[in-house]
Amino acid sequence: MSSLRKAAMAAAIFPLLLVTMQDGHAETIFGAMEKAYKNNPDLNAARAALRASDENVTIAKAGFRPQIGISVSGTQSHLGAFNGSAIGTTPANQFSESYYKSDAQLSITQMIFDGFQTLNNVRSSEAGVLSSRESMKADEIQTLLSAAEAYTNVARDQQIVALRHKNIAFLREQLKAANARLEVGEGTKTDVSQAEAQLAGADAQLASAVAQLKQSEATYIQIVGDTPKDIRQPVRARKSMPASMDSAIAEGMQNHPSILAAMHDVDQAHYQVKYAEGSLLPGVSIQGGLDRHLTNNPSESTDRDYSAATIMAEVKIPIYQGGAEYGKIRKAKENVGAQELKVDSARLSVRKQIMTAYAQMQAATAAISADGKQVSAAKLALQGVIEERNVGQKTTLDVLNAQQTVLQAQENLVTAEANEVVASYSVLAASGRLTIKSQDLQVAAYDPVAHYNAVEDKWFGLRTVTSK
Repeated sequence: MSSLRKAAMAAAIFPLLLVTMQDGHAETIFGAMEKAYKNNPDLNAARAALRASDENVTIAKAGFRPQIGISVSGTQSHLGAFNGSAIGTTPANQFSESYYKSDAQLSITQMIFDGFQTLNNVRSSEAGVLSSRESMKADEIQTLLSAAEAYTNVARDQQIVALRHKNIAFLREQLKAANARLEVGEGTKTDVSQAEAQLAGADAQLASAVAQLKQSEATYIQIVGDTPKDIRQPVRARKSMPASMDSAIAEGMQNHPSILAAMHDVDQAHYQVKYAEGSLLPGVSIQGGLDRHLTNNPSESTDRDYSAATIMAEVKIPIYQGGAEYGKIRKAKENVGAQELKVDSARLSVRKQIMTAYAQMQAATAAISADGKQVSAAKLALQGVIEERNVGQKTTLDVLNAQQTVLQAQENLVTAEANEVVASYSVLAASGRLTIKSQDLQVAAYDPVAHYNAVEDKWFGLRTVTSK
């Protein structure tokens, strides 16, 4: 009995010793979020998409700027003729002449007034950029949450693997003890067979736990961009945690990026209505041109070298364009209504996410308390069953069943602790508070404004402007 107790105690403290030895070089949940913020390819793709949307403002502003073009053409001609009688293959009289002519034109067109279409197109593009920024913030929040969840899942699965290793060590001791009792005539072959069967099942459980751990590690690598090393058991989120569910909902309604993005989409839709209405207004433009014609054709007395400069003002007043202009305006107005409904949908979605996350966190906290009590009670029961088995009042099967109850309670506790951690970070994410600033992450924040400022008034250039 003394050796069994020593083995059980050693198995119980093994995970604690493992965590303590690794603690000096442990990866924290915050470190995982930092790496994901820098390395996650989906998040970096969202940032690239935002930089692409910045260019929409530059494209829209092109309507304010002049359009300049140059066209050049040239013609080289050769004429040949003969008359009279020929001697052999040589004509009596032969005429040959070559000449060229070239034209170069420079044209400049400047829009003066286009029914405010360009102005509203610029404002629509600017609203689209603001919406894309908020969408990217939502992507950042989701990436941080995914990193926290991936980290927690690896930690959970590592604990379960450790528990199942301990279970196998315990069952081996029980098998050894059953064989020893059989040799002295105190046990039966049934006890040995039951211990062997339980041990075989435990080996299968361990293989399943190891496979699940590998899957969680693969997910971690996908999200964080690095292999999990020396994972430390995380605790529930504390930083920036809302005081209550009501305060989390109020925070989310005001600041959640998905709601703000939807509101900017409404602004963009309103500007698109004004842009469409601009097609009903007159347009004014100025066109200028320079022409240069060169020739050396002596046979054309009217074809001479000349230069010309022109300037023209053009006013276009739309009367009727087949009805398409009215259809576009109605379509844009309907789109405004659709976008306004999406704001309501975003608010309802955020509210649901917060309430769900809070409920899951509270349920996990209650489960931790209950599972902790169950673990303590199950361990005491196991010790009692072992002592009763040693005096012949219980069987080996009773011990094996009691051990299985302990293992199940321990795994339930580990799962509940992991669920509480994930649910707590889900509360932060759903309320829009899961940011690198709120969590004090040691990583440089991505600045979307820098790229926008670099390209919004860019007239020329093919190189993309990077933003960090």
